[in-house]
Amino acid sequence: MTETSPQQAQQAIIEEFAFFDDWLERYQYLIDLGKKLPPLAPEEMTDDRLLSGCQSNVWFVADGDASRLEFRANSDAAIVSGLIALLLRVYSGREAEEILATEPEFIDAIGLSEHLSPTRANGLNAMLQAVRNVARSSLQ
Repeated sequence: MTETSPQQAQQAIIEEFAFFDDWLERYQYLIDLGKKLPPLAPEEMTDDRLLSGCQSNVWFVADGDASRLEFRANSDAAIVSGLIALLLRVYSGREAEEILATEPEFIDAIGLSEHLSPTRANGLNAMLQAVRNVARSSLQ
């Protein structure tokens, strides 16, 4: 998953979304990405792994240390699962310092900031904060 840098992963996402003419197609692509997320094991879908700030249920699992952090997550909402898939492409399998140094530029570049509902935008921010919090904690 990390054969590319975070910047290359973001550029690939931007190029993929450029293929679609309208937001209905982009939403469908997000849904398709979300369907490809590997499922979490039932024992991983516990209340202590639920992210707050998300309207839908989002379970977030982090493993590793500062030299390599792996993230897995899933949601009961289709579009949110797609957003998770994008974040995992950019941030999972990376060093903590690299995670903290990488701004999620793809969010604005593909127009998510303007096209997500406020609740989905809050959820996306909560997921991003969870990733960054794990990276920060691993450096201490």
